[in-house]
Amino acid sequence: MKFNTKTIHGGQEHDPAYGAVMPPIYQTSTYAQSTPGGHKGYEYSRTHNPTRNALEKSFASIENGEYGLAFASGLAAIDAVLKLLKPGDEIISTNDLYGGSYRLFTKVYEDFGLKFHFIGMENADKVRNYVNDNTRLIWVETPTNPMMNIIDIKAMAEVASDHDILLAVDNTFATPYLQRPLDMGADIVMHSATKYLGGHSDVVMGALAVKDKELADKLYFIQNASGGVCGPQDSFLVLRGIKTLHVRMQRHCENGRQIAEYLKTHPKIEKVYWPGFKDHPNHDVATAQMDDYGGMVSFVTKGHDYDEAIAIVEKLKVFTLAESLGGVESLAGHPASMTHASIPKEEREKTGVVDSLIRLSVGIEDIDDLIEDLRQALN
Repeated sequence: MKFNTKTIHGGQEHDPAYGAVMPPIYQTSTYAQSTPGGHKGYEYSRTHNPTRNALEKSFASIENGEYGLAFASGLAAIDAVLKLLKPGDEIISTNDLYGGSYRLFTKVYEDFGLKFHFIGMENADKVRNYVNDNTRLIWVETPTNPMMNIIDIKAMAEVASDHDILLAVDNTFATPYLQRPLDMGADIVMHSATKYLGGHSDVVMGALAVKDKELADKLYFIQNASGGVCGPQDSFLVLRGIKTLHVRMQRHCENGRQIAEYLKTHPKIEKVYWPGFKDHPNHDVATAQMDDYGGMVSFVTKGHDYDEAIAIVEKLKVFTLAESLGGVESLAGHPASMTHASIPKEEREKTGVVDSLIRLSVGIEDIDDLIEDLRQALN
């Protein structure tokens, strides 16, 4: 089954009760039993819920995995992965990381004895230098948020395989429409399903997909034991969102390309970060592992003026100044004061997240309106 068909039919079946084409919203916390332990596969909705199960099967299908898990948020999904580890274990992660992930790693799990190495992951040899007997996980984000750095998933998978450690990939920016990390050797794929999978800025959710049953069973246990699950209404919304993922991503990519090209030629712009440019770091890797370059674009103006960056995002009219990304509407953000505010300034600026950086989540509106909006804001 091809991807565009999987988004609609992957892992799905008509509801057995009445043949409903769309999975019903099973808004229930518990299920009737004929005798203790005698039930139809469902006991309590923290453990299983038919609507959530339908979504989890969809997650697995579109990532070419065997098992999917849905969580209350992307950070809840990451939290479950970290609970596979124990005090003294070490994790290698990119130094250009989503602020929420960095906060969870450093402000929560370091206190429980996990050790994190935040490094540039532009090549595998650099990562190998940090692997030791305590390394248990490599955490990859590609493209990274917000600098759009590209990490070679196959190369990271080779490092992980050589040392018998787990490789997890945050695939939120790319989505499985553009890249499928499990096919490239990753053990775990994570999504903030709040973003492109849901696609309409109306739900908060996280997702994991894996191929290995033993690993899946450990994660299912953690999911149930910790209880960070999503509700049936949210599950329904993301299921509905996934059904249009392919057509939305096609337009996100088309618009993203034109916005990036417009910004690159604008006299006020110093640098545009978008993986589709031939001079973008690891552009060849992006071309090899992605089917297109996505709808996320970051840029800095000449002079690196903080006040000018704030003035630009405040003047935008079609682009909405807001947190998050991946919705049908275009959003603009100022990472230093919004999504990455939890990262110390000196750490942020080492990776390029300067006070003048602006991040765009390019939506699916008419491209002429988006370019005109940027033109008036920049001028």
